[in-house]
Amino acid sequence: MSVKQENVKWVDGLRGFASLLVVLTHIARSFDEALFLPASAEGAKPRVAQWPFIRILFQGRVGVHIFALVTGYVCALKPIRQCRAGQQEAMFSGISKSAFRRVPRLVLPTTIATTLIWFVTQFGVFEVGTRVEGWWLNFTSPKMTPFIGKAVKTLLINGITTWTKSWNIYDNNQWTLLPLLKGSMLVYMMLIATAYVKPRYRMMASFGMFIYYYISNDPVFGMQFFFGMFLSDLSQSPSHTAWCQARKWPSRIISPIFILFGLYLASYPEDKAQWAYWSTKMGHYSVWIFPEGNDTPRFYSAIGLEFAALGIHFSPSVKNFLSNRYLLYFGKNSFAVYLIHGSLLRSVLVWMYFGFSTPADIVHADGHREPGPNLKLCGNARFFFWLPIWFVMLYTCAHYWTKFVDPWCARLTEKWVKYTFDTPPPVLPKEERRPDPPTKTESEKPLLEGIVEGSASK
Repeated sequence: MSVKQENVKWVDGLRGFASLLVVLTHIARSFDEALFLPASAEGAKPRVAQWPFIRILFQGRVGVHIFALVTGYVCALKPIRQCRAGQQEAMFSGISKSAFRRVPRLVLPTTIATTLIWFVTQFGVFEVGTRVEGWWLNFTSPKMTPFIGKAVKTLLINGITTWTKSWNIYDNNQWTLLPLLKGSMLVYMMLIATAYVKPRYRMMASFGMFIYYYISNDPVFGMQFFFGMFLSDLSQSPSHTAWCQARKWPSRIISPIFILFGLYLASYPEDKAQWAYWSTKMGHYSVWIFPEGNDTPRFYSAIGLEFAALGIHFSPSVKNFLSNRYLLYFGKNSFAVYLIHGSLLRSVLVWMYFGFSTPADIVHADGHREPGPNLKLCGNARFFFWLPIWFVMLYTCAHYWTKFVDPWCARLTEKWVKYTFDTPPPVLPKEERRPDPPTKTESEKPLLEGIVEGSASK
């Protein structure tokens, strides 16, 4: 029986969903932090947005986990296919260029975004955000630098610390990029180390690395990178794929159970778990499930994502849903959305809700000045009127970023690759390679040795 090739477009759809989650969680963190709790107060009835499953949309913590899992899955996809086809030499060449390209493809657009944010910061576009009631907007809105020399120095320092310390005062959301870059390199190294290993043992090795990072308390990145690699290998196993295609019950029974269970686990609140019965129970179980000193909310998101990813793996219909053109559009623009949404939130959306001016300072009788009261959030009608308009603006900007900035970065990267790489000789298929010379038999060796010795004595 012929094995049908897996639909891998679902990965782009999942990435698009993750970018949307990141945007929603930053909106919630800016204007309604109670959504990260199981209830607005102890003993209070939870709002609909605080219910399990629904709260994932607003708490959005799992979005970064998805980026890490997708990184492991995508980085391993083609190299594993080549390994299974016996094309290890082609895999080495491909990984070499992919690893080389990955640095500028991340660094260049990130540097452009940081520079643009730095430039508009000097005109005070984020000053209203620094005076809004809500710590996240206050903390992440950059302030003007009074002198040009100091401003340029600050830009250069933050351009470096983005890739050394995961810190950027102009866009705090860029903290994930350094771990994602490191993770892709870890996956490439793992693929090179296991290039000639049998597929089953390579899957054991990648799952072993997943366990290692579980024990090491790295649920956000390490666990996801290698679970993504494991899932990529599993999806390309002919025997496993044939087994799944020959049976309906995995997609009808296992898949929904895994997805629902995973989403339930990922619903664990960020704080005050004891305010709801369901999260209190999960908090008690976490003592027995996770390593000591763990970050329980992130671990629940990690394990929940693994179950959900397995559920997606077993369900062609869910893969088809994630491959629809709308989620693929979100996936195509996901990196651009990630880079620019924070700045548009702290400027344009804040202006829509609070206006353009900051509260006047309070001047005391002795001449002492102190900042005026923070700005209060507008009413629900104004909030929900402007929010969809802002989303249209966000994805319009992301569309043009993907259309113009990303291709320019890609062209520059390819020029760099062409300039720096040696052109290796083509790798011929095995059947076209020149046969090795016949090996000498043991009976021929003494004769040849005698001829050599005779010529030397002469």
